[in-house]
Amino acid sequence: MLAQLSIRDIVLIERLDLGFDAGLSVLTGETGAGKSILLDSLSLALGGRGDGSLVRHGLDKGQVTAVFDVPLEHAARALLRDNGIDDDGDLIFRRVQSADGRTKAYVNDQPVSVQLMRQAGQRLVEIHGQHDDRALIDTDAHRLLLDAFGGLGPAAGEVTVLYQRWREAERALRRHREKVAAAAREADYLRSSVEELEKLSPQDGEEEVLAEERTRMMKAERIAGDISEASDFLNGNASPVPVIASMVRRLERKAQEAPGLLEETVELLGRAVDQLSDAQMAVEAALRKTEFDPKLLERTEERLFALRAASRKYSVPVSGLPALAARMIGDLADLDAGEEKLVHLEQGMKDMRAAYDAAARALSERRHHAGEALAAAVMAELPALKLERARFMVNITTDPEGVAEEGIDTVEFHVQTNPGTRPGPIMKVASGGELSRFLLALKVALADRGSAPTLVFDEIDTGVGGAVADAIGQRLKRLSSTVQVLSVTHAPQVAARAATHLLISKGPVAGSEAIATRVARMDEDARTEEIARMLAGASVTEEARAAAARLLSGGV
Repeated sequence: MLAQLSIRDIVLIERLDLGFDAGLSVLTGETGAGKSILLDSLSLALGGRGDGSLVRHGLDKGQVTAVFDVPLEHAARALLRDNGIDDDGDLIFRRVQSADGRTKAYVNDQPVSVQLMRQAGQRLVEIHGQHDDRALIDTDAHRLLLDAFGGLGPAAGEVTVLYQRWREAERALRRHREKVAAAAREADYLRSSVEELEKLSPQDGEEEVLAEERTRMMKAERIAGDISEASDFLNGNASPVPVIASMVRRLERKAQEAPGLLEETVELLGRAVDQLSDAQMAVEAALRKTEFDPKLLERTEERLFALRAASRKYSVPVSGLPALAARMIGDLADLDAGEEKLVHLEQGMKDMRAAYDAAARALSERRHHAGEALAAAVMAELPALKLERARFMVNITTDPEGVAEEGIDTVEFHVQTNPGTRPGPIMKVASGGELSRFLLALKVALADRGSAPTLVFDEIDTGVGGAVADAIGQRLKRLSSTVQVLSVTHAPQVAARAATHLLISKGPVAGSEAIATRVARMDEDARTEEIARMLAGASVTEEARAAAARLLSGGV
């Protein structure tokens, strides 16, 4: 419900903080005191149209803040959460209006678009009156109200889900048809490409492995030449090993003839022979390690060339060839099995349409029954509201081919205000006062179904009095047992039934010639005096006070 409304510098309101209770609250006061300013301010805080003329004269800006206390599962909270707005605690709507016409919107101190503020506000408050822009009874809402009255929300939700599934099946069928048609246009190219790629059989990461192997073999080939040359030198005909070995033997014989002269030379040459022999074995071992099959290098290079040629041909990197092959094989499979899959998808789409049609027809039938019950419930309220000669009708147009997420029905509330006149849409046929009373009857029939938690009625009792005004008061009181009701009224019979009575007045600002609107919560004595004023006019008599006391005692 609306817990608090704070207004700063809007038209005649300088500073105003109002707290609201559950139940029925009425706002009364002299004409021109500022009742409409309060409603305009509330509308502004709910995302209504801004206007620079709303700012108090001589100031740059004004603002309105509305605080709501609603359950955690309320639709307004869900909407705000979906849009990334923190919804812990109370919901605080704040609108800043600049004198130059610009406005800023905030929910829980987070900047929001005016559109989001309006969408959330519509889930929290309905403002009804004799003006179309406040009635909130457009035809788009009629179906939702009827479904709420008949408890058809789950069935309507099922129809929406089936509609979405059917449309998705249609889209899947269309996509497959387009895919098969495209594949058919490229069938020859596709088949030859699949044949080539299957023969090539590219593997993930194959290019990197082949390139590394090729580099290794080419390096080994270059190194092997030098090692082979060293081997030929150490082991061939020109090898120094036999020459040095022979020289060592000769010097060993000569050393005996000249002791102390050649022993060191012989020893060093012997070591040279041993090291050269070791070098021979090491070179042979290295040469064996560099051995590879030249045909393997040839095959590796041919494979790399084939992969890179395919890469250029199909304009994809070599690493993308396996995925391309898989995709082309899948496209070819779709082409080959296309008719079979098309038949399957077509049947699936038909089954989904049949399920939607059945659910929509069942929902439509229940809507027609609910429409009759809603019309009867509203009609039962009309005589007491001085609309005993009027008729209220729920006009449901069913078109099995006019499918939509909401079903196959178009729902519109029609009325006939007098016998012999042509029935028509409620917004076109009913006058302002009649519209307000039709709306009240509709809200009473709906009770706590399909309604925002706060309902505001702006002078719906205009032009009526006596028993009709009392009937309006009774119905507002009944409504307030399930939702919070605020009513701007000139009818003492309505005011007497309120749980909270707020008096709106205007007067000079202390120390200034400016005029400001004020709102006061009245106690029992003040209420008696105000209702007496509403009964008697400017001159309040004791008879009026006594009549006011009787109204108050009967309104409780």
